[in-house]
Amino acid sequence: MLDTWKPEIFHGRRKKKDFFEGWYFKMVDCSEKNAYAVIPGVSISGKPLKSHAFIMFLDARAQRMRYFRYPLYDLKAGDKKFELTIGESSFSIDEMKLNLGQGRDLITARISFKDTFPWPVKLLSPGVMGWYAFVPGMECYHGILSMDHAIEGFVEADGIRTDLKGGRGYIEKDWGVSMPSSWIWMQTNHFDREGISLSGSIAKIPWLGNYFTGYIFGFLFNKKLYKFTTYSGTKVTGLDVTDDKIRIRLESKVYRLDIDADRSEGIELSAPKLGEMTAKVNESLRSSINVTLLRKNGSGTKLIYSGTGRNAGLEFVGDITELIKGLKK
Repeated sequence: MLDTWKPEIFHGRRKKKDFFEGWYFKMVDCSEKNAYAVIPGVSISGKPLKSHAFIMFLDARAQRMRYFRYPLYDLKAGDKKFELTIGESSFSIDEMKLNLGQGRDLITARISFKDTFPWPVKLLSPGVMGWYAFVPGMECYHGILSMDHAIEGFVEADGIRTDLKGGRGYIEKDWGVSMPSSWIWMQTNHFDREGISLSGSIAKIPWLGNYFTGYIFGFLFNKKLYKFTTYSGTKVTGLDVTDDKIRIRLESKVYRLDIDADRSEGIELSAPKLGEMTAKVNESLRSSINVTLLRKNGSGTKLIYSGTGRNAGLEFVGDITELIKGLKK
């Protein structure tokens, strides 16, 4: 139970079947010409031969995803802090080292993360899940390890070396049985100046034989994290999805957040279903998101920030009507 207050650490130590866990590292270089997502994780199936550890390497500009598979015994994880090793690669909140080689795919990296900004963990609200983190048996749990940070180091893939000094990064994770059947996810921390970041998701949440639509959004601005979440009383007062747009309006008692995202072509990634990596999701790291944060002022509003986030991660899976219906419950 103590790991509830440590969303970043490995939660699958005693799991025997129907379990997944994955950490998501997004990195964009200073020129913004190169963008990568690295996803180490574990898939534990009721069929032992299908259980394995993995590292996914997504090169967003080359529109290429590579999946490196390892036996479960090649995964080692700390039980007191986030320290993860898969094969010859290692991950922590401070750095990443990649040594990936299968066939002709050869990738190495040495990357450090500076000035990370995690979603705060408090006694009665242990991270981004809020009090839902205490609910046993949820389909999927979520953690945000860093909304925004500086990166340094390099990635070398197939003989081409990319310098990441001066770039920006983001880290989150998921664990549980399956990803939701319907969800929207978005993230960007490339605005008109450093230190601004948006991360958010809306998903179908199974609950007591039925379901509801849950949502978690955070907007980091001037070192303050503005939270728009189901458990804090925020309402989704607008939700619209088309082939090329996602529009969302969230309102708390004090603030309003307007989001207008432009969807771009993505890459198909493997995703978990009942612990196995058999589902598919299309993810873009080339989208843009217009964000407007307002403070309510009587019958009007006062603008706090308005800008466009670049190099945005964006996913939409499932049925938008399910999500809208779940908001009315």
